[in-house]
Amino acid sequence: MINPLPITHYPLPITMLGTFQQSQIRIEIPASADAIHDSILHPVQLKKWLLGQNFPPEMPTELPPGFEFTTWTGPVSIHHRVDVVKPNCLRLLLSGGIDGFHEWYWGEGWVQSRLEGVSMLPLNLGQSLSLFSLRQFLSGIRN
Repeated sequence: MINPLPITHYPLPITMLGTFQQSQIRIEIPASADAIHDSILHPVQLKKWLLGQNFPPEMPTELPPGFEFTTWTGPVSIHHRVDVVKPNCLRLLLSGGIDGFHEWYWGEGWVQSRLEGVSMLPLNLGQSLSLFSLRQFLSGIRN
């Protein structure tokens, strides 16, 4: 008797919807590197300026590597996994409404955002609005 070959199930290929987009923006912000750090890495602060996103209620005091959370922009969910956290850098791996990554770098008086991914959302527009909102928040215009 011949032993049959094992049946291997291959998952169906996943088709990402949207187009590949990439954007890198650097702006000046009248704020210290520490203030920028706290505004990006502390969810309590992040929720104050990152408008249009609904965050889960349970968030840590500061985003640690490996932490995962999902936000909602209208009906679109975006899953985030904190990949890298350094004193002047944050890298998030994204899936769902955006399949890609978002990197943040900052220093004294400046912040840079790099976003790459496949999405149906207009990533450059959302990124620009987020940076403008961060600048206003740190300038004291938005509390």
